[in-house]
Amino acid sequence: MESSDPQAALYTAAQVRALDRAAMESGIAGFELMQRAAAAAFACLRRRWPQARSVCVLCGPGNNGGDGFLLAAIAREAGWRAEVIATSEASSGDAALARARCIQAGIHPASGGPLPQADAYVDALFGSGLNRAPDGEGARLIDALNAKRAAVLALDVPSGLSSDSGVAYEPCVRAEATICFVAWKRGLFTAQGPDHAGVCELSTLDLPGSLHAAHPADARLIEPRPLPARPRDSHKGRFGHVLAIGGDHGAGGSIRLTAESALRVGAGLVSVATREAHVAALLAARPELMPHGVHVPRNLGGLLERATVIALGPGLGRGEWGRGLWQAALDANLPTVLDADGLNLLAEHPRALPTHTILTPHPGEAARLLQCDIAQVQWDRFAAVRAIARRCGAVVVLKGAGSLIATPEGEVSLCPRGSPGLASGGTGDALTGVIAGLLAQGLSARDAACLGVGIHGRAGELAARAGERGTLASDLFPYLRALVNGRIDG
Repeated sequence: MESSDPQAALYTAAQVRALDRAAMESGIAGFELMQRAAAAAFACLRRRWPQARSVCVLCGPGNNGGDGFLLAAIAREAGWRAEVIATSEASSGDAALARARCIQAGIHPASGGPLPQADAYVDALFGSGLNRAPDGEGARLIDALNAKRAAVLALDVPSGLSSDSGVAYEPCVRAEATICFVAWKRGLFTAQGPDHAGVCELSTLDLPGSLHAAHPADARLIEPRPLPARPRDSHKGRFGHVLAIGGDHGAGGSIRLTAESALRVGAGLVSVATREAHVAALLAARPELMPHGVHVPRNLGGLLERATVIALGPGLGRGEWGRGLWQAALDANLPTVLDADGLNLLAEHPRALPTHTILTPHPGEAARLLQCDIAQVQWDRFAAVRAIARRCGAVVVLKGAGSLIATPEGEVSLCPRGSPGLASGGTGDALTGVIAGLLAQGLSARDAACLGVGIHGRAGELAARAGERGTLASDLFPYLRALVNGRIDG
């Protein structure tokens, strides 16, 4: 499900600096890399805004500013009107050479004052080197740039965005597009990164593939792919039996969404253990499900014997009924997808989990599992998902913009798919069912989590084409079916 292509690899800022050093040690001069970056950025500018003929470049004191100085010179040589606003009167190292080239092209960097009018603006202020809130002239220029509501291209990383975590400091550039250099910075794809980076593209600056191969990535991007075609002699017994457990009084819809999602991605059979009051409604809404009224934990016995996978938690509650079913289900030691109140109960009553368990917390649930606050989770989502996976000995999906999937060994994958339309009740319950349905069909816990998150995110994008507001969890059903069968191109 993942590629070895550098286009799928996510790096920390420190790892990219190591790549830069390796490139220079291999004989590629730093100024040559800067020239390649500027040329790639100008090509991106022309593709994104083909009508543009003027550009204003905001240049900071470091190498990101050097990229900007050279871009402005290239634009002037191409016949554009190019202006530069610099935060400092001088630069050092390769950036000083770039500044001199800019001046040779007839562009004299200005400072202070309002931003001039231009068809496009380029953010070359700080890039990936900043790990604090911008201040001084840099902060003023970011505020002025955001106030323009104009075409903005960020170089490497929008200034003010943490390239490692995706946390947006205040202020932070809101770019329409970002061109990232050498390797993807992981913060572009999670937390607030997608909102500030816009459409992203990567230029490896023609570095040899051997350099990337010699520097393993911190995480990798995933993309949903369909399951292989089924043989003609298939039968329902081949594709697993999911037991969805949950739906306390007033929450029957949660477990219905979970159960139907498991069916929609191809589980052979799906039973539901829920309150007796929900059985008739479940049968009327979806007769393919097999709902059972369960009053006490011992009523689960026969259902657990027939199940191959458990989806546990949606609508479960944390009362006596929910706690009893939770304990009995985990004691069965079956592959399990644990969500919602199943996670809250785990935070309250830590215990060993079945061997093939997948946890699917949102940031609030993750904070409870880690006994911290939500801000700490969001400050470093990569660290948080790894910590939960290691502590619980399970595959963990940390939901949110740029959902992360981690193994207990620390391997992390990131899903760039999804839509704000998924920010509605029930979509997380549907994800639980998707992953459980894939797990039931024989995928490993990690592969079921990665493919499930990818399909769910893509289905959310498709369901939101009519508008993100008002998207319902049940709107995902036809797209889940189509995607798992390869009927919709990614």
